[in-house]
Amino acid sequence: MDYSIRTIRADEWEKVRELRLAALQDPVAHIAFLETYADASAQPDSYWQGRAAGGAETAGGSVRQFVAETPEGRWIGSVTVLVERPSDAPRFGAAAKVDQTHVVGVFVRPEARGAGVTEALFRAAVDWSWSLPEPAIERVRLYVHEDNARAEAFYRKFGFVASGERVAMPGDPSAFEVEYEMRRQREFSG
Repeated sequence: MDYSIRTIRADEWEKVRELRLAALQDPVAHIAFLETYADASAQPDSYWQGRAAGGAETAGGSVRQFVAETPEGRWIGSVTVLVERPSDAPRFGAAAKVDQTHVVGVFVRPEARGAGVTEALFRAAVDWSWSLPEPAIERVRLYVHEDNARAEAFYRKFGFVASGERVAMPGDPSAFEVEYEMRRQREFSG
């Protein structure tokens, strides 16, 4: 499968909406996302315009959305990265104790799964995280529903490890999201 990875542009809000709505119709959406198709599809255009503008490269350094795009311009996958600093209010889970990024919104269309798209999106997300200017990002984190074995297996294969933190699912305190992390590798001279 031929595709490239890039950041979204602010004017691509219609594609942002289309891919997100496709993600929310996936059979595992109920355990993969904290948003429903009904809620997202009811959002006005201005919501999607703001979402695209916030994740675009020109938006600054606190959010970045990466997409996998075919030569024909079809988006086949996406991942979003949020910068979290210890001084920030927590978005989900525990407050940041170190400068970190948080990977969210991971989705690859079914027909593109198994073709390396998820790996390429994650490589872009992690590379971007490590490239941010001071204060340096110490870790990349994400959460996965305890019943999402497919996603959990990918995260472990990519190099993430369970941090030991768990968070109750909003709306279902009997289910949990498990935090995974990847720590920055330090180079030692000696």
